Amino acid sequence: MITELTQQTTLPKHLLDFQSWSRKHIEDLFETAKLMQEVLSRPVKKVPALTGFTVATVFFENSTRTRLSFELAARRMSADVLSFSAATSSLAKGESYKDTLLTLDAMGIDAYVIRTDAAGVPYQAVRWLGKPIINAGDGWRAHPTQALLDAFSLLERLGSLEGRKIAIVGDILHSRVARSNAELLPMLGAEVWLCGPATLLPGGLPNVQMTTHLHEALRDADAVMALRLQRERMDKGLLPSLPEYVAGYQITQERLGWAKPGAPLLHPGPMNRDVELEGTLADAAQSLIERQVANGQAVRMAVLYHLLVGRKSA
Repeated sequence: MITELTQQTTLPKHLLDFQSWSRKHIEDLFETAKLMQEVLSRPVKKVPALTGFTVATVFFENSTRTRLSFELAARRMSADVLSFSAATSSLAKGESYKDTLLTLDAMGIDAYVIRTDAAGVPYQAVRWLGKPIINAGDGWRAHPTQALLDAFSLLERLGSLEGRKIAIVGDILHSRVARSNAELLPMLGAEVWLCGPATLLPGGLPNVQMTTHLHEALRDADAVMALRLQRERMDKGLLPSLPEYVAGYQITQERLGWAKPGAPLLHPGPMNRDVELEGTLADAAQSLIERQVANGQAVRMAVLYHLLVGRKSA
């Protein structure tokens, strides 16, 4: 059944961003993710779909959710997993990204999941390796699987994103999640609003609305996503103070009331309660935060399957 789904379109070889992906590609991938959800609901959460394949998770930047989600996803489909940690590698001795990846490739890797704080490394890896590359986050540039699981979670709750207003609030400037969602959600018919202080709004993002006014962003929104302040990436002077940011942009129960009744609340994590959102909202009925984490595994299983198996059978 999975093979039949992936045969409907010619699939891209990599997932770096969504430039080479069509709406049809995304919809096919989500159909596969639904099948993977069924696998994960069984007592034995494993299928032999990737038996014989080796997936390398190469994280040059720290991660909890994304790394564990990808490694579980690969193992649920019976792939071998090689887990690379920059902190204990030869990078500390001055080895380059390229030579590190070429060393791993000599070990017979079939696909790479790469995260780095430097934008562009997954794109370079395509040239260096010639194997399927999945961008697990590069600098401020992109985080496509996070956007996929966000969209998948929204579709579960809303049924369709066609004509839906999705508000994303917080540190947009430093957020690869915001950029990937700004690329993906309009492909699925959504109207995306990005909101934050003027110093934390980037220029040049097409197909989205931008505003510094929280009420304008949240008014009649069908869903709201809060983003954390990435203070580790900030230059001084971008924010007057944390209390002023909280006063102006924290998602509270009252402010969430500006959105449509029952509008789901999302957060890609890691979450700072009582900063970007009122702490109790994370546990409220409207919150999809834990559902996003759960869906991440099924979506990443689908991505690995499509790039390693589905593309070959298409």
